[in-house]
Amino acid sequence: MHVDRTACPWLIKKFIDPEAEFIFAPTEKIEEVARTQGAIPFDAPRVKLGHKDGKCSFETLIEEYGLDDPALYELAKIVHSADTGEVEVVLEGVGLNAIMTGARFNVKDDFEAVEKAAYIYDALYSYCKYKLLREKYKKELKRMSRKQQFEFLTAKTQEEKR
Repeated sequence: MHVDRTACPWLIKKFIDPEAEFIFAPTEKIEEVARTQGAIPFDAPRVKLGHKDGKCSFETLIEEYGLDDPALYELAKIVHSADTGEVEVVLEGVGLNAIMTGARFNVKDDFEAVEKAAYIYDALYSYCKYKLLREKYKKELKRMSRKQQFEFLTAKTQEEKR
């Protein structure tokens, strides 16, 4: 379990199917398990929801399910960079790669990895929303103290949730 394999379940549960259940199978058994369990495979060789056209599986899921969220697009850049090692995409990918590499040594199985990684992706998604809001309100923020900026951006984040 690494970046895409933990990011994709987070994306699926948050934005595609909150009731989704996951099955983890060895690569050589994915087709068989998908067929017998009626599962939709992702992030595996030769599957529809895997790496394609230079995109990681996370990006493929966003595209395939027509998810239209600028913060998700920003998060996809981070996931892509971390998953593919293309650090020139965004620097945050280096940090995510380091965190997810270390995390593998602190979980007992794939299910625990996905569960614990959810917090990381929640935090990165919030960071991406924050980053976009900082850019959008750049002029207004220049006139504010750090505390005022935080309060302003927190209020804007809450407004967007409604």
